[in-house]
Amino acid sequence: MPKITFTNNNLTAEVPDESTILDAALEKGREIEHDCGGNGVCGTCHVIIIDGMENLSARDGDEEDLLRDVEALADNARLACQAHIFGDITVTLPES
Repeated sequence: MPKITFTNNNLTAEVPDESTILDAALEKGREIEHDCGGNGVCGTCHVIIIDGMENLSARDGDEEDLLRDVEALADNARLACQAHIFGDITVTLPES
């Protein structure tokens, strides 16, 4: 099973393969704002990938548009609800 590490509190946990970052965070007690309920239409769940971008599903055009709208279109920015995990990653969550 893949491991996700949250840099905000140095928590590392195993998660089911193909979980989204949002699902993994919520399952492990890490709150991420997600105004649209995780449907990929609001952009509030953007996170920064520190390591393991190659272990995530590809970013599509809709996700890029939403990231641009929230001014988070860095190479390592992802929407937590759209990024499916296939291997170990390290992520920084936005401060609440």
